[in-house]
Amino acid sequence: MRLNTAIAALLVLGATGTVASAADMPRPSYSKAPAYVAPAYYDWTGFYIGANAGYGWAPNFATDAKGFVGGGQLGYNWQAGSLVFGLEGDIQYTSLKSDATGPGFSVSGKIPAFATARGRLGYAFDRVMVYGTGGWAYTKTDLSLTVGGATVSDNKWSSGYALGGGVEWAVWDRWSVKAEYLYIHSGDVNLTLAGVTTGGSYNLNVARAGLNYRF
Repeated sequence: MRLNTAIAALLVLGATGTVASAADMPRPSYSKAPAYVAPAYYDWTGFYIGANAGYGWAPNFATDAKGFVGGGQLGYNWQAGSLVFGLEGDIQYTSLKSDATGPGFSVSGKIPAFATARGRLGYAFDRVMVYGTGGWAYTKTDLSLTVGGATVSDNKWSSGYALGGGVEWAVWDRWSVKAEYLYIHSGDVNLTLAGVTTGGSYNLNVARAGLNYRF
């Protein structure tokens, strides 16, 4: 056999073996990546109702009134991205009272109740929201004067404003807890005792915690 004929036969044999080996190799398998699922974030949108309790103080009301504050609130939130817009109204009972005495007389001042209607603007970090709030306040003021055994009194509701802020945490899907501070200006208050009218205004500070149920 000639050399060139032998070389050609070896080349043919090698090529045939290579093709057979390639045919015997397993084909690579491809798997489809799982579809992306966006994480589910808490949605603050909707109506809610709740209750709250805390502490209030009014440094410039008579001789520094202070006491318990408690009541209920009703509101609605609307969420757009991380921003939460809301409206809230609340009505509160308080035990804030201040007494003063002098020779033969005593004066008692009370802030038995107040209510507010406020807007809220918050920023949500999923289940935690920080917010500012502000709006209208309606405050009841009660003043009484006792001289000897006789007592005269008067009370009025006055219109002012409320400002504040807080943080709210959605502990469960329908339940959330909040901590809040409100600064309330009473507006002008005019009270008449024994024919004498006195007027003025005062500031009320409220620190409270609340519980809300969402519909």
